[in-house]
Amino acid sequence: MSRVYNPDSAGKERNTLTRGVVLALRELMKQQGTDDLTRDLAAFIVLSLEEINGTIEASVGAWEKRGYWVKADKFRLEWEWAGQNAKTMRDALLKDDWATVALISAKVAQKLGKVTVPERHRLGTPWVGAWKKLFSEL
Repeated sequence: MSRVYNPDSAGKERNTLTRGVVLALRELMKQQGTDDLTRDLAAFIVLSLEEINGTIEASVGAWEKRGYWVKADKFRLEWEWAGQNAKTMRDALLKDDWATVALISAKVAQKLGKVTVPERHRLGTPWVGAWKKLFSEL
């Protein structure tokens, strides 16, 4: 038997999501007021941060099986901000508190400052319809 290779690993998903968040943050910073696009962008950031937070345990599981507890805990602490900021930003969106959304967006942008998205990316506009998806989960 040969080794089973999973092309859709948690790390690849996390990389794709972080690139999408960076792209959405760039677009969100260009917005002047709050319209449908602004709501979609903010909701996409919230949903992506929640998905990023969900990939952490999948990545850490393999290390814990091998007894790399310190490495696993360090990785959890390194990505802990994603879940916290997602929760805070979701609450701010539900209350229509755009000042908090801007503050959290700046914090997320600072955390993802090293992530590069090329000009000719293939991500498209993944935030379209994110506002409806956010409220369909409630």
